[in-house]
Amino acid sequence: MQQTLVAWQNFYVIVGSSAGALTGLQFVVVALVANMPDTRPFARTASVFATPTIVHFGAVLVLSGIFSAPWKGIGGPMALVAVAGAVGFAYCTVVARRAHRVEDYKAVMEDWIFHVLLPATAYLTMAIAAAESLKHAEAALFAVAGTALALLVVGIHNAWDSVVYIVTQRIPLEHERNRGRHR
Repeated sequence: MQQTLVAWQNFYVIVGSSAGALTGLQFVVVALVANMPDTRPFARTASVFATPTIVHFGAVLVLSGIFSAPWKGIGGPMALVAVAGAVGFAYCTVVARRAHRVEDYKAVMEDWIFHVLLPATAYLTMAIAAAESLKHAEAALFAVAGTALALLVVGIHNAWDSVVYIVTQRIPLEHERNRGRHR
């Protein structure tokens, strides 16, 4: 089994490096937005849209760390994956509740899919794969790898969606302010 885990290390180095770089970029975007005037509406939606993106990238980083460690067998890493899957799924329910309460923005179907449904499915898949790893280790490893990729893609989508939203909302606000000054 140790040889099987070693075979996955390159995959997790690539995926983990990507998640780490994207996490850093997300912090840069948040810092730039924080320096903009009147960011209160954006700050109120951060716990629904920005923070979960960092959590998903963080989950990919954690998975990468778990599967890059020199384990002797599959039991230890899969126990951690089970916990991560359960915690991630619970977090998605918190995000869903927060999304229902947001007043500054009405979530559309795409938001529900990418911010709640897909991540919740990925985390639930992680937990199920960990439970099934005792009987079907190779399939479980592929399932966990698939969840890592899914969370990475969801994070990329959500980060891009947030940036586009901020830019498209800020430009009209800035034009309105500038028109008021020039009158």
